[in-house]
This record gives sequence, structure tokens and C-alpha cells, in this order.
Amino acid sequence: MTEANGRKADHPIDPIFLKRFSPRAFTGEAIPQGELLTIFEAARWAPSAYNSQPWRLFYGCRDTAQWPLFLGLLNEPNQLWAKNAAAIVVLASKPNFLQPGTNNEMISKTPSYDTGAAWANLALQSTMLGWVAHGIIGFDTARAATELKLPGDWRVEAGVVIGRLGDKSILPEALAAREAPNSRRPLGETIFEGGYTG
Repeated sequence: MTEANGRKADHPIDPIFLKRFSPRAFTGEAIPQGELLTIFEAARWAPSAYNSQPWRLFYGCRDTAQWPLFLGLLNEPNQLWAKNAAAIVVLASKPNFLQPGTNNEMISKTPSYDTGAAWANLALQSTMLGWVAHGIIGFDTARAATELKLPGDWRVEAGVVIGRLGDKSILPEALAAREAPNSRRPLGETIFEGGYTG
């Protein structure tokens, strides 16, 4: 079976899935623009219904004019550790898309699902480049929509904090104790051949 990062898969998978995790300790290192764009490029190639690509990514990097805004969107507990990150990203989704081959807009049934696929690509590409990405919901989504000037029908989905993995000793004791890759429920509790069997 595949093992990496103190984790063990029940079936053979690529180690990248075990290497990826969501830490809170970051070094404070800035991310080179080229590497950040590579991470965003991976998100761009996520699958989506009708290839509608409903996600939009808004970001601010440390040591830039945008950084205070993005850091300030996070709730205080998340600001405590995210202040050492390299970039903060807000993901939003657009509910309507142009139906292929027509001029008719359709309402998508899956913009959140599709945006989640983009997040997964982003997280895995971050890991492949030696960075880490931590998805968050602890931020002011209403303020994010206003500050980022999103059209009224768009939905703020989640945030992502990207950085270089740091030593957990920089975190408060309660967070440092949680700073390790976690496990998953057994596959048999997640998949069902046929209907739900409880």
C-alpha cells in the first residue's frame, strides 16, 4: 500500500494525495510569481459542467498593496497563523454560463462542485511545487464579496492560504498540537455499491 507523510492508503494511489495536507505553520517566505501562476494554471484545468469554468480566483500576496485587504478578510483565529503565509486566495463561483453553441445563458446546477475541483487541483499543484495550501471558511464572505466587487449573483465559496511549510513551534500550543497530517475514515464507510446501507 502507498505510504507518505505518516499516512497509509488502503489501496495503491499516487503519493501526492498523502503528501497534501492543510498546515497552519508557514515560514513567511514570499512565493515567486511564476510558481503562483503555475498553481493557478492547474486550477484552470479542472473539469466543469459544460466546460463552464464557473470559478474565479482573487488573491493578494504578502508584501503587496493587496495583502492587508486579504488578511483582514480572515477571522482573528485564522489571521493569527495566516499572517505568515505567502498568498491568500478567495474562490468565487458564477452561477450562470453560456450554453455551448447558443447565445442562451443557463443556470448551472454545479458551480460549487466545479469550483471545488479547481481548489483540489490548486492544492495538489501547490504540494507538487513544495508549497502547501490550506482551505478555509473562517472569513467574512459578505465583506469579501463587497471588497472584491463581485456581481450580486456570484457566490463566495471558500478561501485558500498558500505558503511554505514552517515549524509548528511558531504556533500557539493548541494549534501546534493539531499540526500534523490527519487520517480518513475507512473506504468501506464512504462507498456503497448500490444504495445506502448505513
